[in-house]
Amino acid sequence: MKRLSIYLMAGADTPNLAEAAVAGGADLLEIGFPFSDPLADGPVIRKAAERALAQGMRTAACLQCMVEVRSRVGVPLVPMTYASILEQYGYERFACDARAAGATSLIVADLPLEAVPQLRRIHLVAPTTPTGRVRQAAERTDGWLYLVSVTGATGARERLSEGLPDLVARARMVSTVPLLVGFGISTPEQAAAAADLADGVVVGSRAIQVAEEGGPDALLRYVASLRVALDDLEPAVAGHRLTDAQAGGMRAP
Repeated sequence: MKRLSIYLMAGADTPNLAEAAVAGGADLLEIGFPFSDPLADGPVIRKAAERALAQGMRTAACLQCMVEVRSRVGVPLVPMTYASILEQYGYERFACDARAAGATSLIVADLPLEAVPQLRRIHLVAPTTPTGRVRQAAERTDGWLYLVSVTGATGARERLSEGLPDLVARARMVSTVPLLVGFGISTPEQAAAAADLADGVVVGSRAIQVAEEGGPDALLRYVASLRVALDDLEPAVAGHRLTDAQAGGMRAP
């Protein structure tokens, strides 16, 4: 089955939103840890991060948020953060505390492939990534490879990147790990088109917008529309949840 990952910013409402996303059909949840200078994020996620920081969502509070989310949902949880946060908190300490909070893996958006090799994490590659480096990222990634569909920040686009088919083809050529496409996916049609090439999609900015505008009920309906679009690509198979092995090396408690 095609996989659906939903990104949510850590905050007071996140546990309720997480329940709604999973009820709508999400296989995996990425929990954003707000950062003051999120280079990979577009305006929607930047503003969500600003609000979270204003509400006191620092690293310890985000980890506690994950504990609450884990108590409500059974799908894999992946914190998505930035290297500066981990440098301040401590890489090993963060990995240990995230695992204790229920994380199944980790994404560090701006941490180079070669940096902190002992930190198991999901790696990202983009259309501009050379094929040799795509191979290295796939060899080191924790369960699945994150394909950044655009050369830019997160945020909804009117259409998928023309470079995505080539990126998927090059990743397929050098690896057999599952490929999930993110950045710029907002509509069921875009999700289906991207998932038709890869193994699933990650939706962030639009999910955050929907949740802000309509709360958990609206998010559930939106995620359900994405789920239907992905399921229509192939015959129904019982159970579409991402396994721990596919989601990453850390096991949920």
